[in-house]
Amino acid sequence: MIAAALPSSIAMILKRAQDLTLWLLAGLHVLALLSFLIVLGILAPALAEDGACGGHNLLEDMKAQNPATYAEVIAEADRIPNGKSIFWKIEKPGLSPSYLLGTMHVTDPRVLRMPPGAAEASAAARTIVVESDEILDEKKAMAGIFANPDLTMFTDGRSLETLLSKDDLALLTADLKQRGIPLSAVSRMKPWMLASAISLPACETARKAENASFLDKQIALDAAAKGKPVKGLETFAEQLSTLAAIPMDLHLKSLIETIKLGSRMDDVFETMTELYLSGNIGLTIPVLKRATPEGGDEAGYAQFEELVVRQRNHHMADRAAPILAEGGVFIAVGALHLPDREGLVELIRRQGYTVTAVN
Repeated sequence: MIAAALPSSIAMILKRAQDLTLWLLAGLHVLALLSFLIVLGILAPALAEDGACGGHNLLEDMKAQNPATYAEVIAEADRIPNGKSIFWKIEKPGLSPSYLLGTMHVTDPRVLRMPPGAAEASAAARTIVVESDEILDEKKAMAGIFANPDLTMFTDGRSLETLLSKDDLALLTADLKQRGIPLSAVSRMKPWMLASAISLPACETARKAENASFLDKQIALDAAAKGKPVKGLETFAEQLSTLAAIPMDLHLKSLIETIKLGSRMDDVFETMTELYLSGNIGLTIPVLKRATPEGGDEAGYAQFEELVVRQRNHHMADRAAPILAEGGVFIAVGALHLPDREGLVELIRRQGYTVTAVN
């Protein structure tokens, strides 16, 4: 396993990152939901006061320090179908071409530039499709969240104080204190939401506090400003319900590992961002999963992939089908939904379309 072969510092980062990074990148609108915390006053200014970006590419460290392991990871990624592009053209005789863009839900200017041809395809499309059209009105989306508090908060008497071990609770309390956040303010918050807030790089949270748009939202806003229809494939409530189905133990573990990583999460995000920018999104899961030590929570991890990735892929493909049948569509969804045998690229092909990488 990579964890045994890599230098301990890299192995530790990847081992811990695997439990939390996938769901951050698997298509959940974490930045949109941060509005919920900013409104509550939990994130501002505690997490938004430092706008500096940092981090370096852990995959490059792996390449330099253990080229044999690096080669194994590259080979595994090469076997993943449709893993080498984030931008695809969708064609069927008699229809105007449509396009599929894998996104990363961040405000990073490098990501917002999009791959060559994507901006032009979006501008020419008749209809824009995103994961959730609720990103066009975050206040309305937050109202829906407040109307279903059990999706984000414990409403059954449980809390982080009752669920975490004594040592883990002490670790969380100390971390929150450094951020100027009292435990009482977040003790009834679902752990995935708190983990997402404290794991994001400071620059992301700062830009979000200034109301910067992440890629999907910017695409939707540009389309709406031109009077184009913007359609969603999911609701925030559906996304949150998916998270709620993941075992609580996995959520709690992710929260604690996020805290243990601390500023090294910047390295994880930079690694994932550079993989995304390279278009080689198929590398993401091998880099993280192969770091799993023997005895890791493989069952919980597999359940995550089933619920958050595979099942959502099928739901989104089914809901996109009648829209694609009209032609001239531009679809923008989280990039991890595109590759593999049950990714969106392959599922759309099964609907009778020719789907080819643009670049």
